[in-house]
Amino acid sequence: MKKLYKTNNLLKSILLIAIVFTAFRSNGQQIQPASSGYAPVNGIKVYYEVYGEGRPMVLLHGAFMTINGNWSELIPELSKTRKVIAIELQGHGHTQYSDRTLSHAALASDVAGVMDYLKIDSADIVGYSMGGSVAYAFAIQHPERLRKLVIISSTYKSSGWLPEVNDAFKTWKPEFFLNTPMKTAYDAVAPDTTKWANFIEQMIAFAKTPFDLGDSNIAKITAPVLIISGDNDGLDKIELMKTYKLLGGGITADMQPMPKSQLAIVPAQGHVSLVMQTATILSYLNNFLK
Repeated sequence: MKKLYKTNNLLKSILLIAIVFTAFRSNGQQIQPASSGYAPVNGIKVYYEVYGEGRPMVLLHGAFMTINGNWSELIPELSKTRKVIAIELQGHGHTQYSDRTLSHAALASDVAGVMDYLKIDSADIVGYSMGGSVAYAFAIQHPERLRKLVIISSTYKSSGWLPEVNDAFKTWKPEFFLNTPMKTAYDAVAPDTTKWANFIEQMIAFAKTPFDLGDSNIAKITAPVLIISGDNDGLDKIELMKTYKLLGGGITADMQPMPKSQLAIVPAQGHVSLVMQTATILSYLNNFLK
C-alpha cells in the first residue's frame, strides 16, 4: 500500500510538472521557421521545421511534446549560427497518428528519412527524454550520419531510470491526460484531432514496454557524446556512469588524454526543470558542438 501511494504521488507529480511545462512553453516561437513541411518517410508524413543556416543540427523532443513546447527558447539562439532542423515524431504535434507500432528503431529511421528528404548527409543530433532514446537509436543505426550526439535527461534502456519512474509508467491511464494543456496543444495542431485517444493509448503502451538498445551497441558509438542530466531527474546515476564509461569516460584525465565524450550533471534539477535552464543548456551545446 505504501509503495502504491508513493507511485501514485510520483505519477501525479510527473503529469503536473509536464502539464505546467507544456503551458509555460506554448507561448509561441520567438522566430518563424525559414521553411517547414512534411517529409514522406516510412509510410507516414513527418512534420519538420528548419531555422537558420550553417552546420545542421536535428532536435528531437520529449514524449507528448511538440517543437514549440520543447525547444521554443533554444531555437532562436541555436539558429543564429546553425541550421536547426526540429522534428515532430510519430503522432506528436503536426505529425499524423499512425497505427504503426511505436519503436525506437522506427522513429530513428524516420529521422534519417527526414534528413534524406532535406538532403542532409550528416548532422549533430540533440534529443531530450524520449527524443534522447531515439537519438541513441539513430547513433546505432546510422553512425555514418552522426557528427556529434547530445542526450538530455534520457537513457537507452528502461533500467536507466530509477525503479519508481518505471513503476509510475505502469500506472498511466488515458484519463490522466484528459482536460490538460497537452490535449489543448494537440487539438491546436494535430492533422486529425479524433486520433487523440489512439495516440494516448499508443504512447502509454510504448512507455510501459521495457526496452534496451544494448550496452555493446552504445560502446560502438564513435561520435563524441555529451550527456546532460539533472542531479534529481529520475535517471539512475549509477547506470548513467556505466553509460559514460561505455563511451570512454570515467577515466583519470590527468594521467591520459581527456575523452571525447562528456558528462554534465546539473545541480538542483529534475527531469522537466533541467531543459528549462536555457542558458545552461545553451552553454553546454555551444561548447560541445564546435
